[in-house]
Amino acid sequence: MTDRLSAATLPRLPQSVATSAYDRQKVTPGIVHLGVGAFHRAHQAVFIDDCLNRGETQWGIVAASLRSPDTRDAIEPQDNLYTFCLRDGESERLRVIGSILETIVAPEDPERLVERLSDPRVLVVTLTVTEKGYLTNLASRSLLRDHPDILHDLDHPDRPRSIFGFILAATRRRRAEGSLPLTLLSCDNLPANGHVLRKLLLEFASLADKELAAFIETNIAFPCSMVDRIVPATTDEDRHSISAALGARDAWPVVAEPYFRFVIEDNFPHGRPALEKSGVEFVGNVEPYEHMKLRMLNGSHSAIAAIGQIAGLATVADAWGEKPVRDFIDAYWREINRTLDPAVDGAEFADGLRERFANPSLQHKTMQIASDASQKVPLRILAPLRELLEEKAESRTVIFAVALWIRSCADRDEKGQLITILDPAFKEWDAPDQLTMSPDAVVDRFLTFGRTFGEDLPENETFVSTLKAAYRNIRENGALGAIADF
Repeated sequence: MTDRLSAATLPRLPQSVATSAYDRQKVTPGIVHLGVGAFHRAHQAVFIDDCLNRGETQWGIVAASLRSPDTRDAIEPQDNLYTFCLRDGESERLRVIGSILETIVAPEDPERLVERLSDPRVLVVTLTVTEKGYLTNLASRSLLRDHPDILHDLDHPDRPRSIFGFILAATRRRRAEGSLPLTLLSCDNLPANGHVLRKLLLEFASLADKELAAFIETNIAFPCSMVDRIVPATTDEDRHSISAALGARDAWPVVAEPYFRFVIEDNFPHGRPALEKSGVEFVGNVEPYEHMKLRMLNGSHSAIAAIGQIAGLATVADAWGEKPVRDFIDAYWREINRTLDPAVDGAEFADGLRERFANPSLQHKTMQIASDASQKVPLRILAPLRELLEEKAESRTVIFAVALWIRSCADRDEKGQLITILDPAFKEWDAPDQLTMSPDAVVDRFLTFGRTFGEDLPENETFVSTLKAAYRNIRENGALGAIADF
């Protein structure tokens, strides 16, 4: 197979492959996306492709990576086209997405990204930069003012590195040129993500330009959102099978489950695409939905990922195939459900999660979910745990999930194999040697990791004693044995 997926090869694709009905040459940019990766290309970019197919051609996407050139290098030679594969059991549906007009690698050309953000046709900036991209202490929700990227952007505002530096540079330029203020839509798994983005941007702006900070405070909208779709990392097998079905080589397709949910606070002063026509929900208050998704799906995902890392279970489906895991997660959901708003049905949501977790065709790697866990655990697990502890409600299962995460941070799993830890923030910390230290000493050491646990939890006697007992159980009996016993 020599032909590469591109505008030239589109007419030769099989009829079973869905392609765009619009003329891409007539599409203009209306959105800049920061943090282009698999999730964006399997979620937001698909819905924008729907809008373009309906004739809303003013909402093309300029996609930017703030770090790696991998996505750009893969899809730019394909005219920024790629395949979206919906996979459920043995069936799959293929669709070529054309909503991304341009890909930028910010470190290579920061001015180019500032220019695109300053384009008066662009009205919305969306973000999927993950928790670590916000450069914040998630326990205190404050900006990491000593982070190298923050210090660099304060000293070199014309060559930014962080999301805050880029947004501030573009806002300064747009204001000078009389362009409409941007609307900033965070699509990351952060509670109240729009409020968090607003707080951190204002904190950064106050350090750099107090007058501009005042302008941002009164003129820029920060709608909150909740996103829900499982998008595993693309494998070489995915590339080969999808390229074979296309009859053309696609360097970086994306695979996703059919299920999705996208809930957005309807706060777009200067216009937005009609995403509701694709099933996106616009509401006045996103919080009940985001809490349910973050705590039920993402929290249990992190617990399953920890079990997988400890017990050598490579995928969510592998772990879900173990009855002790299913029983443990059911108990976890029952405790977490007490922290949800009555406006949402956590039990019904859990019913759907059981089916989604059992889908073997997704091959969702536990190692992928476990990446940056020290930044995810505070939001997904510790936030609802604090509420349970405050109410003196049952929380043993949630605390057990914390103990599982601690054990998953060891050098080796129960089979003696090295554990791959993709978590830069954790690796910067001086972690204890779990193989030589006593269980209680390991827990005591972890509780000094302030970026995860904050200052309050280490002082909570119920939490500490329950956590130590759970960790001892895991060390003595292994992950599956401990949760079966639990």
